[in-house]
Amino acid sequence: MFISKNRKNLEGKFDSDKIYDPVEAIKLLKQSAYVKFQESLEVAINLRIDSGKTDQNIRGVINLPKGTGKKIRVAVMAKGDKAKEALAAGADLVGDDDLAKQVTDGKINFDLLISTPDMMPTIGKIGKILGPKGLMPNPKLGTVTQDIKSAVSNAKAGQVQFKNDKAGIVHAGIGKLNFSEEDLLENLKTFYSSISKNKPDAVKGSFIKKVSIASTMGFGLSINVQALR
Repeated sequence: MFISKNRKNLEGKFDSDKIYDPVEAIKLLKQSAYVKFQESLEVAINLRIDSGKTDQNIRGVINLPKGTGKKIRVAVMAKGDKAKEALAAGADLVGDDDLAKQVTDGKINFDLLISTPDMMPTIGKIGKILGPKGLMPNPKLGTVTQDIKSAVSNAKAGQVQFKNDKAGIVHAGIGKLNFSEEDLLENLKTFYSSISKNKPDAVKGSFIKKVSIASTMGFGLSINVQALR
């Protein structure tokens, strides 16, 4: 595999066997950025679960206190006053049957879809398109709701959806590297705390095995979990 010169130069700065203090790791990743675009800080939390058992999987949403630094294109499927409420709240795209038609035609110009409960029959017709793309509205994630204003505002402010993958790992972007160290740390602690509180009843003993952070193009650094509590 080809390894760039910049990446080779960085290898000596990181110790793959070391457990880093969160602030130290964040500083190191910020100092080591070399690409021209603004990288994200990403977290991976390894869970002690059996992902093959539905009662051990976790899924939810987190409102990060300092936002994500990412612009989210929010679409809302609603009618009447709720459609007006969505537009007033800052939704990028609002519609009902016309929006469903756009999805059917392959025109998906949004990152998140929110719906009022009465629109779910229409949503169901395009579920086979939305589902594989992770765009299907879900009451548990707050994306099927009558409170459209709050749902749109939260999504725009830095709400992050999470769920574990087949390996039992939860991944998420928790900010940009140009955020201050304090803001990134606060987002990291908030994310960790939320995952910790989502421990399934079926899981006995310790829940979180390992926490790592990395920049988009950087190396993964293991974090001292005790420092996040």
